[in-house]
Amino acid sequence: MTDNQPKPTLTDWIRIVDARLHLNMSRQQMHCFALYGQMLRDWNRRINLTAILDDEGIAIRHFLDSLTLVPILDRLAATHRRQLSLIDVGSGAGFPGLPIKIARSSIHVLLLDSLNKRIKFLDAAIGAPDLAGISTRHARAEDAAHQPDLRERFDVAAARAVASLPVLCEYCLPFVRVGGVFLAMKGQDDEEETAAAERAIQVLGGRLAETGRFNLPGTDMKRTIVTIEKIAATPAAYPRKAGKPERDPIKNTGLIHSG
Repeated sequence: MTDNQPKPTLTDWIRIVDARLHLNMSRQQMHCFALYGQMLRDWNRRINLTAILDDEGIAIRHFLDSLTLVPILDRLAATHRRQLSLIDVGSGAGFPGLPIKIARSSIHVLLLDSLNKRIKFLDAAIGAPDLAGISTRHARAEDAAHQPDLRERFDVAAARAVASLPVLCEYCLPFVRVGGVFLAMKGQDDEEETAAAERAIQVLGGRLAETGRFNLPGTDMKRTIVTIEKIAATPAAYPRKAGKPERDPIKNTGLIHSG
């Protein structure tokens, strides 16, 4: 870009995201993303939602990153032949759940977060464009996963949180119905972390299905999506009490290998 060329706006960057992922978004969808980005900046003056507030960062590192799940969700929807339900565990400022809802309106989405001030932002972000089929829940994952209306009720659990994979599995797999999947969004692939989650996956009723490694489209930022299938019900004891999964993650000692 030369000095006399105008700097791309957030709307310009949203168009770039659309082109890179071949989403063919409508004008209304792009408007929803632009409104979301502006609300993120406005609310961030009052509460700490994200350190990434420039137009390119919001579009690429938040929106584009979240939307890398869309091809997987499209395949799942085609397989199930019905509308999907998705819970975003530890949603924070709404990633990845809210961008997914804007891009794929047919998916029923629940945004779960433990901080009420973030829930207030999420409610406002949902309400401004009047999105339907998306709601919020203020609770810790360890508590929410024992609530009958949430336990093993979702086709998909997704998390972009920074916790280790064994911890994320305990947070997320109890929400997934048998036959569904947990999608863990990570940065650069850490094979040791994935290996360390082997027993947690097994104990919680899961099976490692795929580890997708790629660069965020149009960038050199490395990303990994770990897909874990739910093949059996999660034992009633999990997740353990609030704070326990992070303090004492399920370890690989005593791992039972099949076959």
